[in-house]
Amino acid sequence: MTDLPEGVPFDPATEPPVGPLLPDTTPRPLPARVPHRGLSVDLEPLHARHAAELFRAAQADAGGAGWAYMGYGPFADAAAMRAFVAGFAATHDPIAWAIRPHASGTADGWLTLMEIFPAHAHIEIGNIWFSPRLQRTRAATEAMFLLMRHAMDDLGYRRLTWKCNALNMPSRRAAARLGFSYEGTLRNLLVVKGRRRDTAWFSILDDEWPARRDAIAAWLDAGNWGADGRPKRSLGAFRS
Repeated sequence: MTDLPEGVPFDPATEPPVGPLLPDTTPRPLPARVPHRGLSVDLEPLHARHAAELFRAAQADAGGAGWAYMGYGPFADAAAMRAFVAGFAATHDPIAWAIRPHASGTADGWLTLMEIFPAHAHIEIGNIWFSPRLQRTRAATEAMFLLMRHAMDDLGYRRLTWKCNALNMPSRRAAARLGFSYEGTLRNLLVVKGRRRDTAWFSILDDEWPARRDAIAAWLDAGNWGADGRPKRSLGAFRS
């Protein structure tokens, strides 16, 4: 079996080779539309009532750069944002949450759990939109962490994925920072806003998750934050 792909697990007792047996193949629960509370941010199931705050938060992005890699947006006016949010909030996959940082007290973005496959224990965090005042903040990291922890610890999924436009360098850097492993790029996979999209894929597996979880939790801990509102140590320092 020396010609098998490197790094692909298999059961050595089988011929031809197949994957190892899993200890628990019970289908995982679907995520529920429930709030999640953090140290610096709250997640609220997305609702049309969030639309006005979200539209105001989006106005700081005058050039619309934050929407460049999204399949929707920017929105011309508050009515267009409300129409989109009302429909987005009603979907079952993705399931969306509004992000309310404690510092601002307003809904400043959204994110989702999506591509949900309970039978295979596979789930994705994606459709992440952060307004300018939410970007690169403790609350932004914690918002993602709350859903990552919910998927892996509360619901017991074995595979958490992240994907993005292969040209979206901020998203690629965010995936690496959170501990996702790059798996590859699917070329010419989608058409988004009339343009070709190559899609980069990343993942965290269940046996990798405890170390990733503990590093992010340590970075978010109040003891890592100074009076100036800045972290004392980088997230990467907790993984080394």
